[in-house]
Amino acid sequence: MTPPPSGPVCAGASQYASYPTFSSYVRARQPVLLRTARSLTADPCDAEDLLQTALAKTFMAWERIEDHRALDGYVRRALLNTRTSQWRKRKVDEFACEELPEPAGLPEPDPAERQVLHDAMWRAVLKLPERQRQMVVLRYYEDLSEAQTAEVLGVSVGTVKSAVSRALGKLREDPELTPVR
Repeated sequence: MTPPPSGPVCAGASQYASYPTFSSYVRARQPVLLRTARSLTADPCDAEDLLQTALAKTFMAWERIEDHRALDGYVRRALLNTRTSQWRKRKVDEFACEELPEPAGLPEPDPAERQVLHDAMWRAVLKLPERQRQMVVLRYYEDLSEAQTAEVLGVSVGTVKSAVSRALGKLREDPELTPVR
């Protein structure tokens, strides 16, 4: 049996051995740098790839970096530059055309059905106590804010919120509106 080699097994291993401070830096700062990378991408896997690329660039420049106290800034700049390069290289799937295509949206509701819904809703609103009805009409038919509704009726904003909440609960339970849902 031959003894194990005394020197490095491959050329890459000798490079890593020459920068033990890089390895300790990565172990110590990786969680913080990964959070920074995640803030630059929407996908956690892309963030890991981005950080790996930035750390590879940092490793290649390790001998040239004079102030090792500023390593976080160097790596963050590498993250940002790498992400910007990726963004610039992305494929654009938009093409200029003469006419804009119309989306095949939902079919327009039948005007008769809309009127039936409107009438049913109004009958349900009319069943509410007068104060709740006033608040619902001001909030949802007149589109006033809670503060504006409170000012018009001379009550507090909290009163408007609670009364409207109770009124909406009654409207949800109205049997005439059940089939509409």
